[in-house]
Formats: sequence, structure tokens, C-alpha cells
Amino acid sequence: KWNGFFHRPKRTPKKFMIRIKVPNGELTSEQLRFFGKFIERYGEDGCGDITTRAAIQLRGVVLEDAAEFMRGLDAVGLTSKQSGMDNVRNMVGNPLAGVDPDEMLDTRPFMREIQKRLTNDGKGNQVYANLPRKFNISMNSTRDNFAHTHINDLGLDCAQDPATGEIGFNVVVGGFFSGQRCAMSVDFDTFISQDQVVEFCLALLRVYTEHGSRVNRTKNRFMYCVEDLGVPKLKELIAAEMGEGTVLRPRVGGPIYPADHAPHRDILGVHPQKQDGLFFVGANVPAGRLFAQDFMDMADVADEFGDGTLRVTVAEGLIYPNIPQDKLVAMQAHPMFQRFLISPGPLLRGLVSCTGAQFCNFGLADTKLTAIDLCRTLEAELDIPQTVRMHFTGCPNTCGQAQIGDIGFIGGPARVDGKAVQGYSLLMGGKIGETPSLAEQFEKGVPADLETLVPKVREILIENFGATVRGSGAAATAVAEADDGEWKSPALRFRAENKLA
Repeated sequence: KWNGFFHRPKRTPKKFMIRIKVPNGELTSEQLRFFGKFIERYGEDGCGDITTRAAIQLRGVVLEDAAEFMRGLDAVGLTSKQSGMDNVRNMVGNPLAGVDPDEMLDTRPFMREIQKRLTNDGKGNQVYANLPRKFNISMNSTRDNFAHTHINDLGLDCAQDPATGEIGFNVVVGGFFSGQRCAMSVDFDTFISQDQVVEFCLALLRVYTEHGSRVNRTKNRFMYCVEDLGVPKLKELIAAEMGEGTVLRPRVGGPIYPADHAPHRDILGVHPQKQDGLFFVGANVPAGRLFAQDFMDMADVADEFGDGTLRVTVAEGLIYPNIPQDKLVAMQAHPMFQRFLISPGPLLRGLVSCTGAQFCNFGLADTKLTAIDLCRTLEAELDIPQTVRMHFTGCPNTCGQAQIGDIGFIGGPARVDGKAVQGYSLLMGGKIGETPSLAEQFEKGVPADLETLVPKVREILIENFGATVRGSGAAATAVAEADDGEWKSPALRFRAENKLA
């Protein structure tokens, strides 16, 4: 697992999921084609996912191909090493970094250097491969906080020192989700300079390795270390680890979560960059699921209309940067955007989902299939005046980050006529951006079938989000049920049920 290979015996015995680190979600057309060509050999069993950490997971890989895959990853400048277990997971940031008119700083150089040092340039680094528990790092460069620093173990928020004008980072720590506890980050009362960023992150990880608890895995995320040692002591240890004479200055600017906040931008669609004459285009990938041909098409679009790159996002979408204005019309007419819509409906554009029981050993409920069907059914039935962010996660470990959704769904047990069935706990009220908050559970044991979910979520949308039933008054028909016995492959079933080419 330290090499990023995870056996998935529940639905795909003898096949593996591979998690690839993609700092800040940046990918090239060469890398995308490598993904597509590699999983193509597995036919209907090969598929991929964009994760909520803007990483890529590929499925259906057999162990006999592992060495070939690792060599191929290295050849295109990527690694799967240290992408699982007690390591630093994929680092996330602003998906518009370098092209964003509103960014304070392009954070990508810091993330690339941290990744290089953490993994010994993709070869693996034992110094950072034995943390007490997994560790998440995010870097935020705008008021939107696309990186969700409030739910990361270490969050770096761009800030400007009002006294000197220097742009650096305020530090927040301890945000995490688990089945036992969900917590937002707390203020570390520290402002670090750009020169200190890389060494501060690495020193903090070494301090956590030395001082973090290893007694109880349910109570050894970094927040527990913060609470056990206290912020002043941790700052002292980190400064000492960074070297003699290191000074960690106090936080600058206002409170960690200000009362007044900027709107969180919707980055799907076509938007001007800070570079004159260039645009970025955001597209929706329903529930983040991809197949071999999708990777090929994504690469073709990047080469034909842009600069050969794209970014994947924590919202499981795509961003194509550096599109010349005279190519926008032709780009939007590309057949790929009939699947990955540039202007999706108000539910699909806010949909995020983990893998769920389809593949994951921990999944207690299906997620992606159910979530897409629910969105499409309700979008056909209702006029919904705003984007509603629905987050689906298959178990209480909440990889789908249900706690930050407007509406959250957490897989769990339910009963129908006395029989155990897949179900969800329902949450509401999560907020992202400058003034975030976590959703609260208001119901549990809701059966995870469309017959139950459609009327229940319809009522929530009408009562809380201003939705109205369309003029015809007729509800959209649910997606026709398929006989599971006819479908040997979850990937093929996903593609057919959701009408993906």
C-alpha cells in the first residue's frame, strides 16, 4: 500500500486500485494517455476516478502488470509511492493556480518542491513514510479557499502582512474527518514567509513523526497531537527542527474565519484568465468516474485547444487552462463535452461522491450510481434556482466529505419491512469558502433506493433551496432498473446506466 496499490476483493477479486499523486491536480496530455492506454487492456473492468483530493485512482489493474505500471508512471513524471497508509496524501491547492485573476500567489512551485522532497523525487522516502497516521496538506491562494484548508491536517492560507506588504501564509492545523470525529482546523497563530514554506512543512511532519501518538489509530490524527502538546509547544519544536535561529512569526490579518466573506466562485463554464486573450474552461465529470476513452478524449482536447494540460479538482471536475479566445467555440462543440458538460444542471454541477460499495471494502452503500440517478431525476422534475452541493460517501470514514455539502449522505444501515438494506444518514448545512461550517446530521437509516430518496430530497430542495416543481407537474421517470445478473462488470453497468458513450 505504500506503493499505492490497493487490493479490492469485494467486487473485483485479484484486481487492484492504484492511487496516483497529482499535486494541485495538474496533468499533461501525455499522462492522461498513459492512464487511458493502460486501463484499456482491462476492458470493462478498467476505469478511473478523480478523487476529493484531486488525485487519480485507476481500477482493474492486475498484480502481474504492477512493475510495468510503475515504470510507465515514472516515465511520464508521476508516482504512486506514499499515496496511501501513514503518508502525506495528495496535496491540494487552487485549481486555477497561475491563471487566476484573483490569486494572491501561484502556489504550485511550493507544492512541487514539497512533493519532490517527500517522495525523494518519486523514488520513495522513508523519512516521511512512517507518520503516526495519514496527513493532508492544502494551500489556499484566494478568498474562495478551493483547497478547503479548514478540513486538512495542515492548511496554508495566503495572507499579506499589513505592516510590510509581504505575502506569505497563515497556518491552520488539525482539520480532519473520520468515523469517530470530524473537526475543522484551528489557528496555529503562525505566519510563514515564502522562503520558509517547504522547510516548515517538512519540519512539522518530522515533529509529528516523533511526537504523535501511536497507541490508538482512532485517536492519532494530527489534531490529537495539537491538543496533547498545545500550539506553543508544537511551534517551539517545529522552529527547533527547522534550524537554529528560526523565528515563527504570529498570524497576520484578521480572524481565521472572518464574519464577512467573498462569494465562493463557480469555476465551471468559460472564464477569462489573468493573461489577456486566454480563458479557462471548467467541465463537470459526473461523480468523477472516467473510462479509458475518456482519458484519451481529455488529452485530445488539451492538445487541440489548449497547451496540452488540464487540472482535476477536489470537486471531481476538470479545468482546461490557457484556451485562446478564437478556439472557445470549436472547443465547446467537441463531442466530449456532451458527456462532461460545461454548463450542467444545478445538482450535477455540485455533486461529489466517493467510490462507495461498488468497489470499496468499507462501503456500506452504493454512491456514484445512486447519486447521478438522483440528480438527473430531480433536475428533470424541478426548477432549482441555485447550485446545491450534494456530497455522497459510502461509509462514516467520509472520503466523499459529506460534512461540507449543502446536503450530505453517509452510507450506513437501514431497514425496509424488517429487512436490512443499504441506507444513508442525511446531513445538511455544510459551507465552504472563507466562512466554512460542517453539516449536521438530521436523519439516519434512510433506505438508499430512488423510490425513497427522490421524494425525500425533493422535499428538502423545495423547503430549503427554493426549488419548484416544473410546470408540467409530472415527475421525471427514474432510470430503468437493470437486472444485476446481466451485468458482470460494475464499470460496464455504470457506463450503460448513465448513458456514457
